[in-house]
Amino acid sequence: QVQLVESGGGLVQAGGSLRLSCAASRRTFSTYTMGWFRQTPGKEREFVAAINWSSGRTLYADSVKGRFTISGDNAKNTVYLQMNSLKSEDTAVYYCAADRAMVVVTTPNNYDYWGQGTQVTVSS
Repeated sequence: QVQLVESGGGLVQAGGSLRLSCAASRRTFSTYTMGWFRQTPGKEREFVAAINWSSGRTLYADSVKGRFTISGDNAKNTVYLQMNSLKSEDTAVYYCAADRAMVVVTTPNNYDYWGQGTQVTVSS
């Protein structure tokens, strides 16, 4: 079992930056794929970014490519999502997820563990 705890959400003006953190209860980076998703009321959970440490592969949604960066710290069992040039449409609850498979996928159902989410609000 893996527990994931997100932090770093908040209110920011359009054009600003935030860094989200996801702390895992145990080491996952050696084999797991770590992902970030987001969700707004009435909509399905949407893929944002993912990384697999074994393969080094990262994947981003087109809507965030060039603005968001996923990274991690093995020693701290923590994955980050650096969000720059934020837009009002980035407003959502952001979730961290872990997938035991090494293949980087964008489908939420493939992920085995989820955090509780952290709210990001971008004011225009």
